[in-house]
Amino acid sequence: MQGDGDGWVTCAQGHRHWGRYGAAGLLIRAADAVVLQHRAPWSHHGDTWGLLGGARDSHETVGTAALREAAEEAGIGPDSVRLTGVHTADHGRWSYTTVLAEAVGPLRPASVNPESVEVRWQPVDAVDRLPLHPGFAATWPMLRAAYPPPHLVVDAANVVGSRPDGWWHRRLSAAQALHDQLAVFARAGLGPWSSPLREGVERLSSGIAPESWPVANRIVGLSWIYPRVTMVVEGQARHIAAGSTVEVVRAVGSGDDAIVGVVRAHPDSLVVTADQKLRRRVGGLGADVVGPQWLRARLDVSSTQPTERPRQ
Repeated sequence: MQGDGDGWVTCAQGHRHWGRYGAAGLLIRAADAVVLQHRAPWSHHGDTWGLLGGARDSHETVGTAALREAAEEAGIGPDSVRLTGVHTADHGRWSYTTVLAEAVGPLRPASVNPESVEVRWQPVDAVDRLPLHPGFAATWPMLRAAYPPPHLVVDAANVVGSRPDGWWHRRLSAAQALHDQLAVFARAGLGPWSSPLREGVERLSSGIAPESWPVANRIVGLSWIYPRVTMVVEGQARHIAAGSTVEVVRAVGSGDDAIVGVVRAHPDSLVVTADQKLRRRVGGLGADVVGPQWLRARLDVSSTQPTERPRQ
């Protein structure tokens, strides 16, 4: 499909690149495999393996461009993946943005146009042995390290209880409000600007703002992240209505024990709680911990800004 982004550009380093407004690609990752495209021999850097992607049109965000290319080249629908992060390689006057994602349910990619010899899952450990597209080869070490995505585990009782209006007065409605705020937060993501996907690749940088995610070493090289969010509820709050954006764990017994169970499955999590005993328990399992004030500040920012919904 012809778009206004089609065309060659010479970057500041003197190299020719495809995409008048830059280019974007989608890297879908599972625990031990990634979806890669074997490029057709006639294409630029043909017969190499790289990302599903292409030129970004002037009206597109990097997210919508990457998802569109994945649909055109491999029949991958936007609702079949969840975005997890953004990485931009800026060459000066031209940028390539990799949008990271994970599959939502079973995903069977296949080549659906002549630009690909094949599109399929490749084992992560086999990628370095493939003839890679030069641009992808340069960024692959960082992209490989960007998995698993940041995972936020929220002690709902503790977070709501830290608000002045008091958890104990309206447990169910307060927990529901927190869930709905977390859903907006998860869709908006975190980064150094209010909405990088809306503004395009020009505003993205190589590092995330330190105040956005408190454990910087977990997200080195990413300019935007979309954390997984798990909310643990107990008591009356177990009856909240949950959507698909936020995973809700309904504790049958102790909420603390349920949170520890989540952390055992995801030891690199960031747990939001002020409970000192729980902080020691999850810290001993390898999790990082932050207090409710950090999350409340992020939620307040998300609730006052338009939410970028790259899947729509």
